[in-house]
Amino acid sequence: MADTRTKLLDAALETLKKQGMAGVSARTIATAAGVNQALVFYHFGSVDQLLAAAVERGCEQRMVLYRERFAAVTTLRELLDLGRAIHEEERAEGSVAALAQLLAGSQTDSKLAPAVVGGLNLWIGEVEQALGRVLATSPLAEFADVSGLAKATAAAFVGLELYEGVDTDGAAQALDALEELAVLVTALEDMGPMVRRVVRARLTRSIGPRSRSHRDRESK
Repeated sequence: MADTRTKLLDAALETLKKQGMAGVSARTIATAAGVNQALVFYHFGSVDQLLAAAVERGCEQRMVLYRERFAAVTTLRELLDLGRAIHEEERAEGSVAALAQLLAGSQTDSKLAPAVVGGLNLWIGEVEQALGRVLATSPLAEFADVSGLAKATAAAFVGLELYEGVDTDGAAQALDALEELAVLVTALEDMGPMVRRVVRARLTRSIGPRSRSHRDRESK
């Protein structure tokens, strides 16, 4: 039988998924957990701290399920296919939607920000490792800021959970656009060495190996 702390963590996550930030309170969480609301403060100190712990725990549990699938990715197309599959699974399960709700709530409550960063970092780490493998042999490798791309991808993925709630077609179009980008990168990789040298030279003149701002950050 789950202990009180675990009940509260599970109830907080479920309440956030179903009712959003507007429906979260010590009372609603305690009711869902079947305990006295005073126990929220006894175990966690505040509703914010309970939410933070619940979302980080939820993300950790989900990443355990996805880690092997991320590790098996060898191409950009496979990574995007995995992203679409995870999007569908998470839409049904709701943990990324809960993270998105916390992201929205942290705009007016800075105490929630560390939990948002913690949850995002779990996704970023897996995406970054996969992108590093995928781009290692690409002609774009020396121009890609893998860490920055991973952060942008994870943030976009979480943002889609909010976007889809108001514009399902727009969210689907965004995913389709990412797939089109994968096709373009794959096409470049399939081109002959002469074309790849021309593209590399043009990129070098335009942006240099990786971005100047990224190199500047690394040198600090």
